[in-house]
Amino acid sequence: MVSTLLSSKNFTNVQDVKDINGLVQLALQMKAKKKKSKIGADKRIGLIFLNPSMRTRISSQIAAKNLGLDIIVLNLEKDSWLLEFNETAIMNGSTVEHIKDAAPILGEYFDLLGIRTFPTLKNKDEDYKELVLQQLIKYSKLPIISLESATLHPLQSLADIITIQEHFSLKRKPKVVLTWAPHIKPLPQCVANSFAQWMNRWNGADFVITHPKGYELSEVYTQNAQIVYDQKTALDNADFIYVKNWSSYNNYGQMPPVEADWMLQLNKLPNNPKVKIMHCLPVRRNIELSSEVLDSNHCITTEQAKNRVWAAQSVMHEILKQIQK
Repeated sequence: MVSTLLSSKNFTNVQDVKDINGLVQLALQMKAKKKKSKIGADKRIGLIFLNPSMRTRISSQIAAKNLGLDIIVLNLEKDSWLLEFNETAIMNGSTVEHIKDAAPILGEYFDLLGIRTFPTLKNKDEDYKELVLQQLIKYSKLPIISLESATLHPLQSLADIITIQEHFSLKRKPKVVLTWAPHIKPLPQCVANSFAQWMNRWNGADFVITHPKGYELSEVYTQNAQIVYDQKTALDNADFIYVKNWSSYNNYGQMPPVEADWMLQLNKLPNNPKVKIMHCLPVRRNIELSSEVLDSNHCITTEQAKNRVWAAQSVMHEILKQIQK
């Protein structure tokens, strides 16, 4: 049996990882050595995007190339027919091809697939069923890497933990705070859900979530994380502050009014000269985060983005180990 750091041929959430620390160390070794490999030679990956992407798209392609994979990128609703995912659909609308017919063909064309999709933010039950992701897994019969889904963004979370490991050398656990931030429109809970899920499973930090009342995440992902409704109290003694907006889960997709000022500014940082500020990007300056924070030495968003390559490369490497013939 092939030894691997994953517990599945798919990578869709933290449950697909057998050893988080091992995967982080593999990614850091690859990064340190700028390591390339031919493990993916004679194999092909399809990267399917239903939504816009910059860092995920580019980092996944670089990672795949570093492993010797042939790469084909498909912008699904621009480059191909509009797909139907509902099992019992009567296709008399805008969709032209059913996933049951398209996915088996993708299974013949590729050796593994990555897919990126977003929630509608209209129907919580439908979004949280992860229909698009699950239908592709079911009918393609291929290993699937989530490049972000309706509820989670596992490659981002892996890159986040890699970044924390790189920037913290003390023997104690770091205090990591996920803080809600304002935005001009409702955003998914994906990044926040995923980061909470990974932090709880990793157990490598003291983890706190802070947000206004009305912005509680699903307890499936937050579990026993400490929830603090006062941002100033939550940020006290923080080593890492992860800034991210998300819309309401309970009042699904809505933006309940918030009276307090939740944008992170320099004067809100804890009395810790080494505190690091994180954000998955893209970020709306002076809405979610002040320019002074983003341009300061505290900010490590560029390092996070760099680590997206090594997160993707480590995951692809471990999947390829399992499918070598």
